[in-house]
Amino acid sequence: MPNRLAHATSPYLLQHADNPVDWWQWEPAAFDEARRRGVPVFLSVGYSSCHWCHVLAHESFEDELTAAYMNEHFVNIKVDREERPDVDAVYMEAVQAATGQGGWPMSVFMTADAEPFYFGTYFPPEPRHGMPSFTQVLEGVYAAWTGRREEVGEVARKITGDLAGRTFSSEGTGRPTEESQAGALLSLTRDYDPTSGWFGSGDTRFPPSMTVEFLLRHHARTGSEGGREMAEGACEAMARASLFDQVGGGFHRYVLRQQAGGALVPHFEKMLYDNALLCRVYAHLWRATGSDLARRVALETADFMVRELRTDQGGFASALDADSEDPLTGEHVEGAYYAWTPAQLREVLGEADGEVAAGYFGVTEEGTFEHGTSVLQLPQDGPAVEAGRLAGIKERLLAARGRRPAPGRDDKIVAAWNGLAIAALAECGAYFERPDLVERATEAADLLVRVHMDGRARLSRTSRDGRVGTNDGVLEDYGDVAEGFLALASVTGEGVWLEFAGFLVDLVLDRFTAEDGSLYDTAHDAEKLIRRPQDPTDTAAPSGWTAAAGALLSYAAHTGSQAHRTAAERALGVVQALGPRVPRFIGHGLSVAEALLDGPREVAVVGDPEDAALALLHRTALLGTAPGAVVAAGLPRGADGGGGEFPLLAERTLVHDLPTAYVCRHFVCARPTTDPVELAEQLGAVRP
Repeated sequence: MPNRLAHATSPYLLQHADNPVDWWQWEPAAFDEARRRGVPVFLSVGYSSCHWCHVLAHESFEDELTAAYMNEHFVNIKVDREERPDVDAVYMEAVQAATGQGGWPMSVFMTADAEPFYFGTYFPPEPRHGMPSFTQVLEGVYAAWTGRREEVGEVARKITGDLAGRTFSSEGTGRPTEESQAGALLSLTRDYDPTSGWFGSGDTRFPPSMTVEFLLRHHARTGSEGGREMAEGACEAMARASLFDQVGGGFHRYVLRQQAGGALVPHFEKMLYDNALLCRVYAHLWRATGSDLARRVALETADFMVRELRTDQGGFASALDADSEDPLTGEHVEGAYYAWTPAQLREVLGEADGEVAAGYFGVTEEGTFEHGTSVLQLPQDGPAVEAGRLAGIKERLLAARGRRPAPGRDDKIVAAWNGLAIAALAECGAYFERPDLVERATEAADLLVRVHMDGRARLSRTSRDGRVGTNDGVLEDYGDVAEGFLALASVTGEGVWLEFAGFLVDLVLDRFTAEDGSLYDTAHDAEKLIRRPQDPTDTAAPSGWTAAAGALLSYAAHTGSQAHRTAAERALGVVQALGPRVPRFIGHGLSVAEALLDGPREVAVVGDPEDAALALLHRTALLGTAPGAVVAAGLPRGADGGGGEFPLLAERTLVHDLPTAYVCRHFVCARPTTDPVELAEQLGAVRP
């Protein structure tokens, strides 16, 4: 019989709706029930595409005896971290502080006042590798609860007090400087391995998308060849590794070196935020260098998002699972959808092309993954293959893979990640003259306005099947969606997107900003947790703090609003403090700081939208590498109703009745030009 999760909208929660565990969602009634019964709360946090979340569920939450013990001795709450990033952030901070590490599934035991006292992540069904079994943990926690209640309460109060005292502030740090940005570059240089192309020395490698964006912007602004070389090296390493899906496009979540000198093997989840960020970074690398590899990866990633993540409502699903059914065993295992043997390649492609594909993609008889299979990659010493033949090979492999059982898809729409996808697809469409990608970006933006905003003075975090979720957006939603709208405004010349972005950044100022200019992850009127979450560091995606700072800065450049610029500068004080010390954990903030130091430049392109000369100037402006430049294109504001909501187009005149571009900083403009080549020189564009 289904439990309470049967009424959830989250695919992750619905996966647990048939568990024998009497799950609750995160709601006051659950804590009231724990208080009434006098039992502790067990909080389990995960997400749909998390491999070990599925393992824990299968081993323990589906087990009748384990579930019976949980139901008798605990109130059990299940949370989708992607729906409630605020809950996840607060308790993950406690887990990391107590254990020195974190991850998902996250397991937290707490009082009925939501005060945590014991933590962990995955627990096996029996003792293993020095870890207690999940049942032992449950029994131990309940024994402490009944036998040492006062001690447990004291621990919970101390942990809660320590968490409540942790705050970040930009006050007194000052805005980023040339020196702090150079310090960040130096730290990255020390952390970069030019042989492998990866940052850091650990066996687990996450894609450094925001770090690469900073390096590209720093090179564009300062001419730093070292920064450009690191950016190119990192992008080539990612594109060649099994991190990138060589057949279907798009990136997996991370790669892991299985043993010393061994192959990099992916953790096979495909997350929307990774692919949106990397799609945009590779497009920017092409914009800066003209790299054919960058162009191919950007477009293949964009096409992957549209083909496999786009929903019927026009938005983009959160993720694809790591696991899928192995056709031979019927078991759900990691990587079954993506791995190949030489025999399987020959079966699909024939002997000749099968041998070519095995050599080109590094598929060996011994295998580089599990059970003699390999995950496709592009070895440095692989053979050259004629482009037409390679395209045919990839097309046939993709079709054959499509006949395998596919990984599950978490089809909820997360506002923030769709904002990132909108920006990436809009810019790819403009750069590579793919209007279909701009259309897909516009459709996703329409969905966010219709469903996630829907006339309310706030933004909802998620939706599914066109039905809005119950959770309010957090700061990253406001920042990333505003960024997507601003990119769409620059690409389409439709001022309504600037207007929507302004609505969101005004809410950031009103509901998320402290008096000292620091930012909180939740609004001032959000549900009160044991602490108000606040974290400026960028992890797999931009933090809400740095995403909001970027949107505030771009909006100020579009409108001349000093209030929004001042808010951006104050928020970026944290980059001054953290950039030289931990640049890989503030990469997006460093990128926004590059835009601040460059202006950012404001570009107005005026003329008849039907004029091909205007289209050429507009595309040239978008291809400029000046960090964070904003672009407005259309009729001069006020002329025949033209200009819409673009203040940059106000009082702009045509030169010799030709479409004309103005490049400005702080609304002080260089000589207007009608020449695309001259405009490219003003903006650093290398491909007019």
